[in-house]
Parts: sequence; C-alpha cells; structure tokens
Amino acid sequence: MSVAKVIEISASSKTSMEEAVKSGLRKVSETVKNIQGAWVNEIKVATDGDGNVLEWRVNLRVTFIVQ
Repeated sequence: MSVAKVIEISASSKTSMEEAVKSGLRKVSETVKNIQGAWVNEIKVATDGDGNVLEWRVNLRVTFIVQ
C-alpha cells in the first residue's frame, strides 16, 4: 500500500508559465523525493502600467509518495 502526500508551492518566472512550473518542481525536488505529479491550480501575472507581463506566477500542488 502506498501513501501519498500533497504540498502546495508557489513559483515564478520572467519568461513563461511553463518555466515557472519547471523551476518550482526543480526546487522542490531538492528536498522532496518520489514526486509523482503536480497540478497547476492557479496562474497569475505581474504587469507594468501598460499591461505588459513582467512575471508569470503559478501555485502548484505537488504529489509525492511517502516512504
């Protein structure tokens, strides 16, 4: 029988939403092992006064198997 745990993290990138997800998962994998997947449950952007995207921000729910 396996037991899974879900944690929530926030990550950001100046280039893309995909890069924000990848960088968040890379950082989490430094301390969390057995990552099985992640859900992007929120996407936000920071903008300048003209509406240009300055930064992509994502909230992720990361699932991993507990040893």
